[in-house]
Amino acid sequence: MHRLMTKYLILALSILLSSYAHSDWRTADRSSANIAPSPYESKEAIVHVYVARTFNWHKYLAVHSWVAFKEKNAEAYEVYHVIGWQARNGGKAVVGKKDIPDRKWYGNIPELITDIRGKEAEAAIPQIKAAILSYKYPNFYRMYPGPNSNSFVSHIIRNVNELQVELPANAVGKDWVNDGDLYAISESGTGVQVSVFGLLGLTLGLAEGIELNLLGLSFGVDILRPAVKLPAVGRLGFKDAPVFAN
Repeated sequence: MHRLMTKYLILALSILLSSYAHSDWRTADRSSANIAPSPYESKEAIVHVYVARTFNWHKYLAVHSWVAFKEKNAEAYEVYHVIGWQARNGGKAVVGKKDIPDRKWYGNIPELITDIRGKEAEAAIPQIKAAILSYKYPNFYRMYPGPNSNSFVSHIIRNVNELQVELPANAVGKDWVNDGDLYAISESGTGVQVSVFGLLGLTLGLAEGIELNLLGLSFGVDILRPAVKLPAVGRLGFKDAPVFAN
């Protein structure tokens, strides 16, 4: 049994090292995943939230998230997220520009977790812009336990009424709240959260169900839309959805 476990561990390590060795961000696929409608075909306002597996070996553990929106009649989407390597090199952590909203994240296909349009999106966009400006770490990044890209998107979700969703369990950093606040309203706005610097905490909410955070890893159960939430894996069960229709 010991020999079999050792073989499995060696195999897993080999896969990780091979993935790292053969990954090059300069040649990784950054094309559109063909999820978002073209701004030339859809004139209505649109707000999207995406998550995608991170780059290199990190992809086995966590996802990267970002927000994209297009105002009514706009000819391009604006995309906002936190990019760690820019902050580490002395640049800004929060990056926003007109861009393809559904780009593959260095080869990894994104998942659309929020799609709101029309009047609802028009109401959300000013709140999103205000939330971006109120983020407390525009020039700082820490991969674990945060604040990172998921902390940034979580901050936006918490401050925009129309975004009644929560990031998946493998969005490491989502439980870092503001300046490391101990208490907060949950991401979806339907519950409460206790968090100790994103490392230890508990969330109870209609949308979230029950989530336990241990050393930045989230375990939980969604009761309304039955699913199990696991670190590294994410959500297993029914697809997430807002509890209340706007």
